[in-house]
Amino acid sequence: MPITIFNSIASWFLKKRIHQMELFIKYPNEVQQELLNQLLQTAQYTYYGKMYDFSNIRNYEQFRSKVPVVRYEEMEPFIERTRCGEQNVFWPTPIRWFAKSSGTTNAKSKFIPVSEEALQDCHYKSSKDLLCLYLNNNEDSQLFTGKSLRLGGSKQLYEDKGTYFGDLSAILIDNMPIWAEFSSTPSNKVSLMSEWETKMQAIIKEAVHENVTSLAGVPSWMLVLLNNALETTGKNHLLELWENLEVYFHGGVSFTPYREQYHKLIPKDSFNYYEIYNASEGFFAIQDRNHSDELLLMLDYGVFYEFIPMDTYGTPHEKVIPLWDVEVGKNYAIVITTNAGLWRYLIGDTVRFTSIAPHRIKITGRTKHFINVFGEELIIENTEEALKRTCKATGAELIDYTVAPVFMKGKSKGAHEWLIEFKTFPGSIANFAQLLDLELQKLNSDYEAKRYNNMTLSPLILHTARPQLFYDWLKAHDKLGGQHKVPRLSNERKHLDELLQMNVKN
Repeated sequence: MPITIFNSIASWFLKKRIHQMELFIKYPNEVQQELLNQLLQTAQYTYYGKMYDFSNIRNYEQFRSKVPVVRYEEMEPFIERTRCGEQNVFWPTPIRWFAKSSGTTNAKSKFIPVSEEALQDCHYKSSKDLLCLYLNNNEDSQLFTGKSLRLGGSKQLYEDKGTYFGDLSAILIDNMPIWAEFSSTPSNKVSLMSEWETKMQAIIKEAVHENVTSLAGVPSWMLVLLNNALETTGKNHLLELWENLEVYFHGGVSFTPYREQYHKLIPKDSFNYYEIYNASEGFFAIQDRNHSDELLLMLDYGVFYEFIPMDTYGTPHEKVIPLWDVEVGKNYAIVITTNAGLWRYLIGDTVRFTSIAPHRIKITGRTKHFINVFGEELIIENTEEALKRTCKATGAELIDYTVAPVFMKGKSKGAHEWLIEFKTFPGSIANFAQLLDLELQKLNSDYEAKRYNNMTLSPLILHTARPQLFYDWLKAHDKLGGQHKVPRLSNERKHLDELLQMNVKN
């Protein structure tokens, strides 16, 4: 079949899904309530379902009152039972796959259950929907005349007591349909290689000979790969390598700090960037419009959503609300109930709704990735935007960063201590620090109040990192590639102190 005909047929097939999306956009609350009923009915005879009397739950209020909100620690005993071979514990169909988390904020590994329903009706369905939305917005797309350069995790799959675990991307690649492998590069064999640096060269070796029309992966690691591809081939920018490149599908970390670097790598005004929001626990949202920074919450993936307003999170007055009670502009922690048996599970991400007709969100950070030692409530959304503005004003470009508090001692005041690895240095580090501090105050009134006349917080402290410091830190922790990333913000100093100790040339 000629490539152009295949491109047309694939585009037509994928765009048929638009009509189904219009249903949950028009009737979001009804779709979510029906989904909750289906999940409860499906799992009513599991051990977990009997424990919390699923068979007698008739509505959301009963669900909220009977079933507790849990973190991984509370789910772990049930997950471990399934990992040891016991089934029907929290989901009725056999679960043999577990996505091993990167453990960014906790050295202890998490094993997230992945059911067949989650694979088909959430993860793979979302991949098709991503293409569907993109093609619907770009009628002249030639996406399927070439291949997608995908960059997944660096861990292979491991078998333990009849079950398998590994990075989510490895699980998806191992189970993906033939059509997906046909339209992707590198090969599955290379994609599943475990050693990052060897894998990167193998990807480049395969991909440079392909007609790559799209990119897919985490921005920080994709940037490393693409810069190495240019260095290996001697090309000046990516369009010299792949002239038909038209879109980059990205997620995992904020794209804001990397945007300008990608514009230089891909000097094409019509090039598109599409953001996704996925995790080991599920796929949640997709950018549904060109040139937008808002993501459409996908409501028919087998995931029932609840939200905790962050102004009550972790307090005695903490409350949990359903989708139909959310408000635009408020910051929420996400609670999910899924078709892999996670019940009222606190995933650890925070979002802000930009619209409720339809439900669109922006990812604002993590429940653990913020600084609130002094009541400043600084979140990742604040730091990313402040860095973007400061870099634009100073001509700087950054590679990575992390921030931690300087605790008060005696009469000394607190502060925020920054460590930034620059790709392009500003003319003056002191000026950069001062501008960054001012931008943070503009973006966060609580931070501004604590900084007023140095009342509680002194000016931020800024250190510059040696080349490849963050890369070396990740390598030392066996976290190169894939979904692994440096914690941006923390309420304690463990990561920063380790990095500062390494911030010398060997």
